[in-house]
Amino acid sequence: MERLGLPFEVVAPDVDEAPLPHESAERTALRLAEMKAQAGARLTQGALIVGSDQVAAMDGKRLGKPGNHASAVRQLQMVRGKHVVFHTALCLYNAASDRTQLANVPTTVTFRGITDAQIERYLTLERPYDCAGSARIEGLGIALVEHVMSDDPTALIGLPLMQLVTMLRNEGIEVV
Repeated sequence: MERLGLPFEVVAPDVDEAPLPHESAERTALRLAEMKAQAGARLTQGALIVGSDQVAAMDGKRLGKPGNHASAVRQLQMVRGKHVVFHTALCLYNAASDRTQLANVPTTVTFRGITDAQIERYLTLERPYDCAGSARIEGLGIALVEHVMSDDPTALIGLPLMQLVTMLRNEGIEVV
């Protein structure tokens, strides 16, 4: 948000991020982004509220946040040399007009064929246990990645700014 030069406040709404049974990764990300925006709206009045969430999937299997070292090792071993789709959902809720805009910005990441020793070194240095897919691309995790394909390169970091600018324009807010 700082990159857009707009004033903002960060609130951390209490939202259960557990996926629903048989829910796709994309649908989970969209539902959680909207829930976060709605929960944020209850904490503010008459504002534009941005909610975002990211869920990674490989071959239709969801890759959550590992939470600890052992889970992160397993995840990175599983994704090495493979394609992973990161679904980054964005919701812009206008509390004044009760209007909701919702979008998914998928990013396909091809991971390098990394060794177990490289995985250990990376996890020791970065500790990305709160990141979907166990890699923080804005940090050292970039070394694990061979290729990234997306319509919005900011989506992988967690907030698709190009899509957000479009949504803000729809609400009459010009960024530049």
